Formats: sequence, structure tokens, C-alpha cells
Amino acid sequence: MNLEQLKYFKEKNGYTFAQLAELSGVPQGTIQKIFNGETRTPRNKTVRALEFVMKSEQQNPTPDVGTDFEDEPLGYTYGREFGSSDLVCEPSTVYKAKPGGYTLDDYYAIPDNRRVELIDGVIYDMAAPSTIHQYIIAKLLAAFDGWISSKNGGCIVLPSPLDVQIDCDDRSMVEPDLVVICDPAKRITRCIMGAPDLVIEVLSPSSTRMDTKIKLAKYASAGVREYWVIDPKRERVCVYWAPEEDIAAVYGPEDDVPVGIFGGEFHVPMSRIFEQIRLMEV
Repeated sequence: MNLEQLKYFKEKNGYTFAQLAELSGVPQGTIQKIFNGETRTPRNKTVRALEFVMKSEQQNPTPDVGTDFEDEPLGYTYGREFGSSDLVCEPSTVYKAKPGGYTLDDYYAIPDNRRVELIDGVIYDMAAPSTIHQYIIAKLLAAFDGWISSKNGGCIVLPSPLDVQIDCDDRSMVEPDLVVICDPAKRITRCIMGAPDLVIEVLSPSSTRMDTKIKLAKYASAGVREYWVIDPKRERVCVYWAPEEDIAAVYGPEDDVPVGIFGGEFHVPMSRIFEQIRLMEV
């Protein structure tokens, strides 16, 4: 897309600069400079990040603005960087709206056998995880715990189900698939109080929109230092907010993924995990 096309879709979809920043991972100041003309030749990866956000909302792009992008072929090169909206998004199940929004009182009143999350006063249903989903979490838990223990580190890794009162208020309680917490003060008996250092979510057909848009924005605003989105179907991992990166880094089926909060010293063996998943699929 050229600048005029980006402007067209921005206005058509009603995006603010803040929303574009949350969805693409590009800093808001960078986006503003592009749209007001201060940056005449933005980096290609920045433009592509914005393109993917626009593309995700356009099932039938308007021909007269010259859209010419195509879906990525399955054999594209991994390890490059782009925005989060390349991931397909599905609707999430939500409860009927409540005037003023739901609170933790409503959250705790829901039966224990019904898995939900509360985000900014909205309650979302959670589907039961698949075998592959749980296999990935088990392998990640073992890998992180083993490395942290070998370093005698002060961080801990915890899997879902686990309440995370991410904003320390009564309007949000999330349940990430896996978290790493390094501040002991955040580990209270009832839940994790505040933003984890690292959050990992494993995509499923029912959670893609939640993990790549709603939770991405929530984790960003709450101050999560690093966020991974693992896509088992496409065999790739998107890593947001790793040190010195302004948009997501994407790793493919042959890559092991460096952990940014540990300075890249520890690499998660995702290549072996994806290899084992292939044997499980029927």
C-alpha cells in the first residue's frame, strides 16, 4: 500500500493512531510521522505492519484505491518481522452487555466449571483447550522451569488456569496460557497481581481474535514486557516487545525462539515442539 491507500483505510475503518499502534506494534509516534508526511520513506517492515492491520478488516477491498496485496504463500521466509493482524481473526463469545460493565464481583459469581475472562468490564467465554494446546504448554513449562532453575533465578513460570489481575483493578481478570513473573510482590495467594514479565498464548480457532487483538492491546497497556503468540497450525511464533524491537518478530518451524526478558540467553526449542506436534495430528 502507498500512503494514500493507508489513509483511505484508516479513515474508512475509523482507526485512531493509538489503535493502529496497539494492533500493529508500531510506535504511535512513528505512525503519526508517516501519516502527516514527516517520514517520507518509512521502513518497509513498518509499512507492512500497517498493511496487515488494514488487510485484516478488508474482506473485499475497494478496487478504486489500488489494493493489490495477496495472501502470503505457505512457503514464505520466516524470521522476518511484521504486524499482528496477519493472523486470521474470529469472533469471541461475550456475555450480554451490562450497564457500566462487569466487575470482579460478577467474575467470582460465575460457576467454577465455566471458564471466562474479564477484560475492561466485558466477560468472554473460554473454550476447552485441545490436546495439542496442552502439549505445547507442558513443553514450554518444562523448558522455562528447567532453565530458570539451572540459573537459580528469581523468576517463576506458571501455566493456566491462573487468575491474573493485570491492571490491579476490579474490571479485568485474565487467564493467560503461560506466564513468567520475576517480581515476588506480584505473586499473592489469590492470583497474580499486576502485569507478568512474559505472557504466552497458544492460538486455537476460537481464541485467535482474542489473543491477537483484544489481549494484545490489554497486555500492551498493562505493561507486559514480552508477549508470545504461538500458532500451531502455521507453525510460527510472533514475539512482541522483545528488547530493541518496535514490531513483532516472527519465527517459523525451524527456529528456536530467544527469550527477550532473559537477554536472549535462553532459546525455547520450538522447532522440536512443532516436530512432535506433526506426529500428533490426524
